[in-house]
Amino acid sequence: MHAELMFHETRFPLGRILLQHSFKMTSKTETTCKIFSFQDYKSCPDPTFDIPVECLHPSPAPIVIDNGSYQTRAGWACRDDTLGSPRLLFKSVAARSRGAARSETQIGNDISNLEPMRWLLKSQFDRNVVVNFEIQELMFDYIFSHLGVSTEGSVEHPIVLTEAPCNPLHSRQMMSELLFECYRVPNVSYGVDSLYSFYYNNRTHTTPHTGIVLSSGYHCSHVLPVISGRLDAVNCKRVNVGGNQAASYLQRLLQLKYPGHLAAVTLSRMEELLHEHSYTATDYQQEMEKWRSAEFYELEVHRMQLPVSAKVHGGVVSAEERQERRTQQLRRLQEINARRREEKLQQDQERLEKLLAVQELLEDGYLEQFHKNLVELNMDSAQELQSYINKLGVVVEQGRQRLLQSSEMEQPIDEGDGVNEMDPDFSEEIAETDKLSNIAQFNMAEYHQLFVGTERLRVSEILFQPSLIGEDQMGLMETLQFVLASRYTPEQQEALCQNVFLTGGNMQYPGMKERIERELLAMRPFQSHFKVTMASRPAVDSWYGAREWALENSPNGEGWISRQEYEEKGGEYLKEHCASNFFVPVKIAKPVLRPGETPLLPVTTMAAMPTSVSASPPAVATAPTQT
Repeated sequence: MHAELMFHETRFPLGRILLQHSFKMTSKTETTCKIFSFQDYKSCPDPTFDIPVECLHPSPAPIVIDNGSYQTRAGWACRDDTLGSPRLLFKSVAARSRGAARSETQIGNDISNLEPMRWLLKSQFDRNVVVNFEIQELMFDYIFSHLGVSTEGSVEHPIVLTEAPCNPLHSRQMMSELLFECYRVPNVSYGVDSLYSFYYNNRTHTTPHTGIVLSSGYHCSHVLPVISGRLDAVNCKRVNVGGNQAASYLQRLLQLKYPGHLAAVTLSRMEELLHEHSYTATDYQQEMEKWRSAEFYELEVHRMQLPVSAKVHGGVVSAEERQERRTQQLRRLQEINARRREEKLQQDQERLEKLLAVQELLEDGYLEQFHKNLVELNMDSAQELQSYINKLGVVVEQGRQRLLQSSEMEQPIDEGDGVNEMDPDFSEEIAETDKLSNIAQFNMAEYHQLFVGTERLRVSEILFQPSLIGEDQMGLMETLQFVLASRYTPEQQEALCQNVFLTGGNMQYPGMKERIERELLAMRPFQSHFKVTMASRPAVDSWYGAREWALENSPNGEGWISRQEYEEKGGEYLKEHCASNFFVPVKIAKPVLRPGETPLLPVTTMAAMPTSVSASPPAVATAPTQT
């Protein structure tokens, strides 16, 4: 069925334009074309702010950092309304040439155009987990310097930092070591970004929250159950599909559809298409059926105009220009024909000389060599050889005469000159030239348009059907159904479905909430109740939630890790709060001593709850506990 759906979109550009013009002429109702231009956003360098007085007195205000895999957001947790939004928003990428100094690294908004430097870009993330702490340190330097933190050798402000659900111990240990040892911060608090968003949008409730959070970010999506105000980390699940996979899939689709515009179909433009032109179908199959209609296609297709140079953007070509162009083409064809005649004459002369050399063998009496060469030439007798020499001599003489005549006088250019001796390829080229010349009204701007049709809904569908991009795992709603049906009682399922919360930048497609509601209606039992709510600002509510939490909890209270606790309990230590990961201390088994070895003191460390793995049919498993 997909092959049929692509009928209107896989034509060659010229044929597609002619088809559209004929459709408009025969249509009873004139339709309006939706033509859009790529904005090609350029980022501007972030200014360096001064620390507001409110953030220093009576005590240093916490710095809130939403460390996202696509975008980093940073700001102050102050009561002042002017500081109620993030002061820094930049992409979580760094660019540094090989061998360049550390000071020459470009971070986030310092890179005005990502595409020329795409091969140099590095991120601190592997999927949604921080693994490259050299890049993470550069990100912290960028944040602290642009926020105006100028204290020598340390950062005197507490830090609120987001982390991935079920973050591995090693990642948290290295992050704590970086913050406490390198920046010497007084306190640190870790929390899950989607849980901060969940509590920010439910902060008016007085009772502990129970619900299920569906979050989708740049690299992966999560199903996070919350029971009585705390994350049920054992039953968290991850789906390895997000905005990055959607952008790559859209780029692949359009590059296959428009092989002539490969360089213009960049990843940055695909992200722009995702943010501004894509949507989620409530019923995917039914929506794809609508796109089979030519009328629906003309109404809903988005034509993206690519940049066109001024030379190509001209318009109608004059008759004089067409005649001059045709004259130049004929002159070029005459030169090619003359060069071919010279090459053919040289080949004939060489063959004639070879045949004369064989004939000399007969005249000199070398019969054995003569008959041997005659067999190689595929000839039967000396008479046949002599006949061939006579014919070839006539051809060579005619060729010489023609070359002499063309060199003595310049022949006038005639459209019929050399037509009989032309190769078929040249006649086809002239016919194609005539065909293109006749289309006087052809507009090159239309050739540089991308028709984005079914791609608008196909890219967001990978969240529900990862098999579209070759991922062997369950979709988001199948994973939710698995978590509800296999891990909770009917009463708990009813309570969780009363508060299904959607957050994350990849949940901002139009129609996403309606699609989730339709899937839940098909999934839940008859006459059961559920409620789906979308975050007020799905992409940035995690930062606002972390800010509200920091304002409600002083740095010496619940959820804050002090420097003394870090030194006593290690970098893996986590103080729990309403938006944090779950924490379980695990005692490491004492190693078996060999004869003669001195026994070591018992070591106790902490382990977070197990990281969940992506759900895949037919069963979903959870990784073993980390130590």
